[in-house]
Amino acid sequence: MKYWEIIADNLSKAGWSLGLVSALDCQGRAIWIVDAHRDDGKRFVVHADDKLTAFLELASDRVEGPEGPTGGVRAPIAREISSPTLYG
Repeated sequence: MKYWEIIADNLSKAGWSLGLVSALDCQGRAIWIVDAHRDDGKRFVVHADDKLTAFLELASDRVEGPEGPTGGVRAPIAREISSPTLYG
């Protein structure tokens, strides 16, 4: 099992639904976009140059909420959104 799969499994067990897609940016570089959402309306979208980095950003305390080790503080790379939108 790959490390990103372990992270995805742990997030799923914590109640998060995940989506994953790779795409090309305007310069032809591959990027990975990971979407995590819960039934309570919380949703996070992360993009990175590789799959593992995207999952590491998502798995950090930004999706753990107030009970997390740093009180749910998020780095700028993760965006919390309230409704499904295209990420651009």
